[in-house]
Amino acid sequence: MIFAKLVGLNEPMTDSRSKTGQKRTERFADPAVAAVFGAYPGETKAKLLALRRLIFETAAATPGVGALEETLKWGQPSYLTSETKSGSTIRIDRVKPDGKTEDRDRYAVYFHCQTTLVATFRELYPETLTFGGNRSILFDLDQPVPKAALKHCIGLALTYHRSRTKDYL
Repeated sequence: MIFAKLVGLNEPMTDSRSKTGQKRTERFADPAVAAVFGAYPGETKAKLLALRRLIFETAAATPGVGALEETLKWGQPSYLTSETKSGSTIRIDRVKPDGKTEDRDRYAVYFHCQTTLVATFRELYPETLTFGGNRSILFDLDQPVPKAALKHCIGLALTYHRSRTKDYL
């Protein structure tokens, strides 16, 4: 069901390259989302498309999440559990330099700042992940993504609104 919502016949596409260098075509249900991905510079675009795939893969493998809605929020690609309402919105984007920190090419996964998600991630992965305040996990373009930790964090976000009496950690 998630795949059916993700891939359609007449949807905008963007290209990326796999690790082997082969061209891969990404399909988008929303042309505005496709346009945002199309505007990213090469390496940033490839990293963000990889995050997008990881979000969809994690949703498909997490019971009770259902189909994701991909849309734009604040101009950023965003992923919502509209069908089941099981989770909190996840957004992805490149990090714009703020002049306060050293300028480097970064991108991030953003979470709602009024949740306990990033605080939980910080407790679980203090040495593995880098955080931006109480709202994001940050990545450097030239560094590998710790996929297992990130997938766990995405799964927690996609199930955030489930009964808090259950232990999802």
